[in-house]
Amino acid sequence: MNDSQYHQLADDLLNQLQDNIDEIDFDLDYETAGGILEVIFPNGTKIIINKQAPLHQIWVATKFNGHHFEYKDGVWIDNRTDVELFTLLNDAGTKQAGTAISFS
Repeated sequence: MNDSQYHQLADDLLNQLQDNIDEIDFDLDYETAGGILEVIFPNGTKIIINKQAPLHQIWVATKFNGHHFEYKDGVWIDNRTDVELFTLLNDAGTKQAGTAISFS
């Protein structure tokens, strides 16, 4: 993938996540700037999702740990655990919220 393709895919992902957060029936907030999306939970914890352009990756930091995702076969996959991005976000978000939430 070239830089232009990466930026398009990563920007589309961040925009999709913002749209999805707006639709979640839970009191989530978010802030976005410069390729970084911070999902803010009522208890003050955050999930931070950001572009890592030089590596063509998406990095995610949760209350529990960090993950690096690479685009493979049409989905963002954690290069350490092979977990798909939305699966990780749903699991981490549910733990941080204390109730079931879904980003996808």
